[in-house]
Amino acid sequence: MATTLKVTAADISLYHVAAAQLGDATQWWRIAQLNGMTDPDLSGFATPVTLVLPTVDASQDSGVPGVAS
Repeated sequence: MATTLKVTAADISLYHVAAAQLGDATQWWRIAQLNGMTDPDLSGFATPVTLVLPTVDASQDSGVPGVAS
């Protein structure tokens, strides 16, 4: 079963969500990719939106694919 989380504009951005849920703000793109999003900004979410969260992946050390840390 996939992990889900409800977010609103109060959550500010996927950077904040990734930091809290995955332990690495730079992994925001993984949440975006799973949910068909391209922008980390959540300010437009007036009502709660459910996001699917990826599993924690420690191998994503730099957070961004194709970018070495």
